[in-house]
Amino acid sequence: MPVLCSSCVDKRAVLKRPKTGHSLCKECFFWAFEEEVHQTILAAKLFRHGETVGIAASGGKDSTVLAHVMKLLNERYDYGLKLMLLSVDEGITGYRDDSLETVKRNQQQYELPLKIVSYEELYGWTMDAIVQQVGLKNNCTFCGVFRRQALDRGAIMLKVDKICTGHNADDVAETVLMNVLRGDIARLRRCTAISTASEGDGVVPRCKPLKYAYEKEIVLYAYFKKLDYFSTECIYSPNAYRGHARTFLKDLESVRPSSIMDVIHSGENLSVREGVKMPVQGTCNRCGYISSQALCKSCVLLEGLNRGLPKLGIGKHHRLHDKILSQTPLTEKEERKLRSVDF
Repeated sequence: MPVLCSSCVDKRAVLKRPKTGHSLCKECFFWAFEEEVHQTILAAKLFRHGETVGIAASGGKDSTVLAHVMKLLNERYDYGLKLMLLSVDEGITGYRDDSLETVKRNQQQYELPLKIVSYEELYGWTMDAIVQQVGLKNNCTFCGVFRRQALDRGAIMLKVDKICTGHNADDVAETVLMNVLRGDIARLRRCTAISTASEGDGVVPRCKPLKYAYEKEIVLYAYFKKLDYFSTECIYSPNAYRGHARTFLKDLESVRPSSIMDVIHSGENLSVREGVKMPVQGTCNRCGYISSQALCKSCVLLEGLNRGLPKLGIGKHHRLHDKILSQTPLTEKEERKLRSVDF
């Protein structure tokens, strides 16, 4: 006997929601998913009427669903937002070039302006070239740091008021676990925030409208809506540290479906005892971007690449920042240590 939709009780259910366990027809699932995102936006007061919002678009399922839902809700509830697509071309042959074709199709489908910024034009390096120098062990560090700054630079070019990203509940829970495993209290305190205030010049506020949306439900939404998205994983990501947190989280979810939200709520309610020393946010002495050190991570990574010392940006080498700023040559011992890396 077919299972009826638990919401409308008229139509046959086509799926069981991973998040709630309810059996729903397509139409009721679409409405429930969209309304939950709408309620998230309202509860967190993510946008104000008249703002220009850049949607970080990679062509993947998360950003494609985000663009679709943001356009739909903007029209349904008259948010009064001017929406734009913002993409970053990391320079990964056989991956990013293909996914950007999807983004360009999304631009036509959703009739939204699109801006693409590239690592090559911003930093003089592509990820292909970076991987040739650093190998596959720490390449995600370079990509993550450069992409964050590239999004800010692109947002400034577009003159947007906010950037919204496609980070979902699984992503947030994985980040909480990663920061716990690393013992990174500073990031652990802020990684569950649904929005970030402007942290200084050159930094555009960000928000996560899909923060409480399960990845499985995003896939189901994209599938049943027949959205056009790119589903291939980055060719350089198999060794990423995040992959281990993801595997662990999936194992937890298989035993306890609420694990994802449980981890997020734990991160949200975290308190740090008084007296714990936290990094003080300042600005980079070279490029002016936010940094808790004399040089931001991006500038240190770039310096290492340009000097042929890739380990310069991996690990803690803050004592070398003054030498870099003053253009003082490193000692032979320092250079040897920074080159002798098992990538």
